[in-house]
Amino acid sequence: MKDLLDELAAVHRAMGTGSVPAGEAYTVELRRRYDAGIDDVWDAITDPERLRRWLNTVTGDLRPGGTFALDSGEHGDILRCEPPRLLKVSWLYGPDADAWPGTSEVEVRLVPGPDGDTELELIHAAVIGEPSFPTYGPGAGGVGWDLALLALARLLADGEIAGHDEFGKSPEGREFSRRSAAAWGRAHLAAGGEPEHVAAAVAATTAFYAPDRE
Repeated sequence: MKDLLDELAAVHRAMGTGSVPAGEAYTVELRRRYDAGIDDVWDAITDPERLRRWLNTVTGDLRPGGTFALDSGEHGDILRCEPPRLLKVSWLYGPDADAWPGTSEVEVRLVPGPDGDTELELIHAAVIGEPSFPTYGPGAGGVGWDLALLALARLLADGEIAGHDEFGKSPEGREFSRRSAAAWGRAHLAAGGEPEHVAAAVAATTAFYAPDRE
């Protein structure tokens, strides 16, 4: 469990504001360092074979102006691709996603560190008023990204197939998700969230990612 707590502590989480084509947005922001070179990290977030091992199987026309789709349902357009430092995509999910064009974008920025390491910053911007925020707050996407960045860390460290879906269902993964939900609650409070809304959102996020088992 100590390793998982270290992984949780390795990520800086914040909520902010931004914009997407559909209007004003709130942002879910994660930043952490990986003990890997920038080219290795870039390859891990753009190569379909390596993406499959920490995120999900991806298909599509994987170039600027093209489209992508993940087996888990997320899909969108590739808006910017500037190796090895910047990747930006639109991000839609769910059966009604296409009724919400321009409402969500994900941007990943990489910066080389002084010791051959790499800082990764991921910013997920979603239009204010999108359906999940009133219930889940930033944890809706934040916990999922925490799980994904943990899987990426394991891939970069030893090349193992991370399988974060399976991990998320394990006792360790459920505890990781609960602690991640609480961490996103603290980020929500720091961004000015109302305490009652934050508490309800953390409870809903925890129930979604780590539901009680009978």
